[in-house]
Amino acid sequence: MKIVVGTRGSKLALVQTNWVVDALKKVNPGIEFEVKVIKTKGDLVTHLPLHKIGDKGLFTKEIEQQLLNKEIDLAVHSMKDMPSILPDGLKFASVPRREDPRDILVLKEGYKTIEDLPMGAKIGTGSKRRTYQLLKYRPDLEIVPIRGNIETRIKKIEDENLDGVVLAAAGLLRAGLENRISYYLPTNIMIPAPAQGALALEIREDDSYMEEIISHIKDEATEIQVAAERGFLTGVNGSCHVPMGAYCEIHNEKLILTGLYGDEDGKKLVVKSIEGKVSDANKIGYDLAKEVLNEYNKL
Repeated sequence: MKIVVGTRGSKLALVQTNWVVDALKKVNPGIEFEVKVIKTKGDLVTHLPLHKIGDKGLFTKEIEQQLLNKEIDLAVHSMKDMPSILPDGLKFASVPRREDPRDILVLKEGYKTIEDLPMGAKIGTGSKRRTYQLLKYRPDLEIVPIRGNIETRIKKIEDENLDGVVLAAAGLLRAGLENRISYYLPTNIMIPAPAQGALALEIREDDSYMEEIISHIKDEATEIQVAAERGFLTGVNGSCHVPMGAYCEIHNEKLILTGLYGDEDGKKLVVKSIEGKVSDANKIGYDLAKEVLNEYNKL
């Protein structure tokens, strides 16, 4: 029996996919796995900011098409790249353990925290969510739009004379680049993207075999967090055109979900939190989305 696993070709995507394959091999030793690299629109168009290329499925559409065509059996994505609604015929399998969901700063030598940065420091990011939260905390910063893989963005500190760049902690930790992390941005300064640090294992809806073998590597806490955060994403109909984030903390049988939503210009920005039972995670996400949108529409 052979399972073909589809993924993007970036170093991080391959590291993540190989992590999933290794985890599945441990619980399914008799199965052969093959990794297939698939280029997406987001990989091919690198000279434009993400919000100017299009919207949903920039890093997923081509992979999902091969999944629907049965050219691959499983797709591995970063969950934060996934649109709020999946194509007909596809679904998520169980979610494995999440990596650290926070954003981090990689800073020029001599700086250690966001407070160390001088007035007017240049920080690189291509994310509206990160841009507007940074400016909310440090209005003096100059935000420089950048794109590229982890190494490319870190190199821009030198190439474009930046004082630092913002990245997801999970990417650097998975890629073995923990030593490049200067500062973890606390969630009261920077709310992460919904499900940041979690992996999306996408399969065909009718593939009960794949669903069963993947269920052996699921992480219950991660599934609760993803359900709540993606519930919020779906509830606000989030896109890359607006700043939007969500972060779920679990305390025994309760969860605290914090959501962020704003306008395209960053002039209106709402942050709210809600508490509830872990068993209602997805509903709590929707409920918070309603509250946030209600407050946003009053601004």
